[in-house]
Amino acid sequence: MNYLSTRGHPDRKRFCEILLEGLAPDGGLYLPEQYPQIDTATLAKWRKLPYAELAFEILSLYIDDIPPADLKAICAKTYTAEVFGTDEIVPLRELEDGVYLEALSNGPTLAFKDMAMQLLGNLFEYELARRGAELNILGATSGDTGSAAEYAMRGKKGVRVFMTSPDGRMSPFQQAQMFSLQDANIHNIAITGVFDDCQDIVKAVSNDLAFKRKYRIGTVNSINWARLLAQVVYYFAGYFQATASNDKPVSFTVPSGNFGNVCAGHVARMMGLPIHTLVVATNENDVLDEFFRTGVYRVRGAVDTHETSSPSMDISKASNFERFVFDLVGRDPARLRKLFVDDLGLNGSFDLSADPAFAQAAGRFGFRSGRSTHADRLATIRDTDKRFATLVDPHTADGLKAAREQLTPGVPMVVLETALPIKFAATLVEALGEEPARPKKFEGIEALPKRVVKLPADAEAVKAYIAEHCD
Repeated sequence: MNYLSTRGHPDRKRFCEILLEGLAPDGGLYLPEQYPQIDTATLAKWRKLPYAELAFEILSLYIDDIPPADLKAICAKTYTAEVFGTDEIVPLRELEDGVYLEALSNGPTLAFKDMAMQLLGNLFEYELARRGAELNILGATSGDTGSAAEYAMRGKKGVRVFMTSPDGRMSPFQQAQMFSLQDANIHNIAITGVFDDCQDIVKAVSNDLAFKRKYRIGTVNSINWARLLAQVVYYFAGYFQATASNDKPVSFTVPSGNFGNVCAGHVARMMGLPIHTLVVATNENDVLDEFFRTGVYRVRGAVDTHETSSPSMDISKASNFERFVFDLVGRDPARLRKLFVDDLGLNGSFDLSADPAFAQAAGRFGFRSGRSTHADRLATIRDTDKRFATLVDPHTADGLKAAREQLTPGVPMVVLETALPIKFAATLVEALGEEPARPKKFEGIEALPKRVVKLPADAEAVKAYIAEHCD
């Protein structure tokens, strides 16, 4: 399996090369040259597999430069009931007639990012040991990626983590999860700005090829294909739990900010998983909803990026969106470069409303979208608690609201749960008048000593900090 850049760089690379690299040399994102196709016989074979074995089967289609026995051992080490709380790993339960919740938040940091990050940590450790190399991971987080990455990488040999986050823009619980870690290989950097500033810094550093090579910079953000690939697995697992046979379509609703989570669903659908609709659920930062409604992709600046009660989606530049648009425009790198480098770079937007390709976003690729507000998510949290005795976090509430607007009779709708409610306690208190239960291991976490440095929204400042702490 070879991988190409969305922006047309001539090199083709193997999985373990792009695992440690992040962005392509031309600033593009890596995708496989083609998506492996799954037939009904294969689906039937996979249906009864435990999660770790299902992960191995899917990953094997994309990873052919790790010996199968080693890859199988990595999957078995990653996806255990001890780490994720249940044998199913991502248990599905019906909330109401035809609407399901897929639990992705039972990992070490109580958020769906653990599903991929735990695998990524084990893949990094394996490959670095094989090469006798080190890696300095630079990441950006709006809340959950950071803690998931740090918990997955803490103590890992040959790995340092430099995690940027928007100063004051995460929930107190999210901040405490990250900043309370005292491991020497973990570095938290609070950036004066919004998440998009953090993401821009990561891309700027990754595009400085000399610095990237000198300091062995890698990434754990969803621009890293390996992380997105790991997320493909739980679409198959959710599908199998929601159906009794492989001739029944299923829809998924995905709370979305950076487009990585729902892009994994797009990959699963391209492989042949019978997905009817992929619903992109946004909050007030509705860049993605605007695109799927109008064909216009218009990024916002920091001043126009709202601080909301579903803060992990307070994102106005969806970095993974480029992968989908590459498929949307027929995998034409010249068209992709025009949209993302010329139009977006110069004007802050591009417009596909009059392009025949835009109709395919819904028709061929199955995308729909919806938007939720603070009032909507409070109402959804209250309703879900009252009718079903179930607590959901604000992001999952955004998903439920959008899902109910896009139901198709006879087609199960699976809403991806993104985090446990305790991570956003203030909003749950506002909605219900009481704080949700928290796991014992996180009691008093907000009061623990914090290890974090504050820096301006400047790539050079971050590069200087990395250089100082790599010597």
